[in-house]
Amino acid sequence: MAFLLPLASWAADGPSCTASATDKKLAGAAKNSFMKKCEKDAAATCDAAAVEKKIFGAAKSSFTKKCVKDAVGAVG
Repeated sequence: MAFLLPLASWAADGPSCTASATDKKLAGAAKNSFMKKCEKDAAATCDAAAVEKKIFGAAKSSFTKKCVKDAVGAVG
């Protein structure tokens, strides 16, 4: 789990997946693949953050959903 800690700070402080895809000028299948991986990574990071914060049950689901949404950013 130690490898997830740097990702947790990325999810909170770094650019969103959407912003990163735009910065990298990704489009089409490359963008879709990048976004899918980025969202999966964000979900793992957010789940780990919830466990670290001792958030469980419905509160964990809500926390993780918002965390992933924030990490992915506005899709456009």
